[in-house]
Amino acid sequence: MGKRQATITRTTKETDINLALTLDGEGRVAVDTGVGFADHMLTLFAFWAGFDLELTCKGDLEIDSHHSLEDVGLCLGQALAEALGDKKGIVRVASAKVPMDEALAEVVVDLSGRPYIVYDDELLPAIIAGDEKDIWREFLKSFAYKAGMNLHVGFEYGQNGHHLLEAAFKAMGLALAQAVRVGRKGVSSTKGSLD
Repeated sequence: MGKRQATITRTTKETDINLALTLDGEGRVAVDTGVGFADHMLTLFAFWAGFDLELTCKGDLEIDSHHSLEDVGLCLGQALAEALGDKKGIVRVASAKVPMDEALAEVVVDLSGRPYIVYDDELLPAIIAGDEKDIWREFLKSFAYKAGMNLHVGFEYGQNGHHLLEAAFKAMGLALAQAVRVGRKGVSSTKGSLD
């Protein structure tokens, strides 16, 4: 099996993004989105997934971080889909639960090729690290749809928005580390294809 990796470039009037992803990596991460909290979350995600991730984003932060994080999600999802290729042999479905102090989050993924997201952010405070909490739904939705995965993110309990999101991003990394692992023969589907 060749190296599972992808390089994505996206340039629009809102963002300029360069991203390199290696699935079978060592958790080496260099992220600069211009949004410190996003850099922290993406670093946690890639580290716990064991992915190598290089990412730069120059976005219209004078407006807000919405375009940057939405487009980063699109690029990350596209990179994941491209790096997985035909998905032969991957485990495909996985989950992880992670605590962070008082908070607990669970993430369940299915790399089925059929995008869907279930995300209930009721526990999150309205503002986290200076941004509205909605940017995280938009990021995850963009990521899931471009990756072609079912993504379920559940916040079980907690009070601190940073802790809740940190638990979720670590859990997402751990779940994807399992799901992308090659451990089966053929395609993980009774119908014989993932789409």
